[in-house]
Amino acid sequence: MAWNQPGNGNNNDRDPWKNQGGRDQGPPDLDEAIRNLLGKLGLGGNKGNGGGANKSGGGMPSRGIGVIVILAVVIWFIAGFYTVKEAERGIVLRFGQYHNLVESGLHWRPFLVDTVETVDVSNVQQFQSEGFMLTQDENVVHVELDVQYRIVNPRDYLFAVENADRSLAQATDSALRFVVGHTTMDEVLTVGRESVRQNTLELLENIIAPYQLGIQVVDVNLLPARPPEAVKDAFDDAIAAQEDEQRFIREAEAYAREIEPLARGQVRRILQEAQAYREQTVLKAQGEIARFQELLPQYKAAPVVTRERLYLETLEKIYSNTAKVMVDVEGSNNMMYLPLDKILEKQRATEQPARSEAQGTNSSPTRSSNNNESSNSSRSNNSVRTSDRFNDGRG
Repeated sequence: MAWNQPGNGNNNDRDPWKNQGGRDQGPPDLDEAIRNLLGKLGLGGNKGNGGGANKSGGGMPSRGIGVIVILAVVIWFIAGFYTVKEAERGIVLRFGQYHNLVESGLHWRPFLVDTVETVDVSNVQQFQSEGFMLTQDENVVHVELDVQYRIVNPRDYLFAVENADRSLAQATDSALRFVVGHTTMDEVLTVGRESVRQNTLELLENIIAPYQLGIQVVDVNLLPARPPEAVKDAFDDAIAAQEDEQRFIREAEAYAREIEPLARGQVRRILQEAQAYREQTVLKAQGEIARFQELLPQYKAAPVVTRERLYLETLEKIYSNTAKVMVDVEGSNNMMYLPLDKILEKQRATEQPARSEAQGTNSSPTRSSNNNESSNSSRSNNSVRTSDRFNDGRG
């Protein structure tokens, strides 16, 4: 209701702070409210007349200090909460001294008493070590090494040495210079890069082990090294020549892989042919043995006839496979040789193709018959002479 609202008994100056009895209540006392609050909390506030005197006198500063203390305690408690990320670990220091190690999550510490330093233990970190280095053959080469590492012990990483990252970089530079100093320049530039990388990794792990850096070296990668600019062209030519050498070696190996199966096939075929020839020869020899064994009783029964028959059969086989004609002249020890095959070849070469075809069909039977008659007559004469010689020999 408004103060001057009609119906208030014409009392337009009605004070809302006055009670119904007309006594002046006045506005609420803020100091009294705070003092009552502190009293309930057990932090101060006088009662009775002393309280009234304190209210009118110097009570306000003591109540303000209490409020400030409460607010400071609340702020101090809230400030003690902190969060450690998933990939990190927290190192709690109490008055600057190591206290404990906390995992990831929400934690609380006494503010201004404990301090927390977080260390990333999950992600892999890296750096590069590079510089001009002297090789074993007294050449200067520029080498770059990429090192990847991970923190495995946060306490050692923070407190074992003054600066673990710088100590790792110095150890890497020392290990790399030692390995390069015991390697030739050609090996560093070309074929020996993997060996340099592996040796550097092993030596680096041995160097940092006594210092307990809290660091694990994951891997090292040797970047392509290069010679000084003054001799770069010459080394580029040398590298190109080595690459050509490797290419020729691979081509030769490919050619060998292509030829080797063919050679093996030929060897296998020759072996099979030799085995077949061996078996054929053995079987043929065994057949000849069997045939002679069958002729042996006949030869013992009639040696002269058997000898002549074998001789004639042998001559028949020989003359059946040749075009040569042998003529025995009666009353002479000489035999005439007629090379009819050579004569026929010359005659065919000199005649015209058409005439040679026409005459070839007509003259071939005659000539073959003449040749057969000559061969038959010579065979008969030879057989007669042979029999006479055998008879004379026996006589």
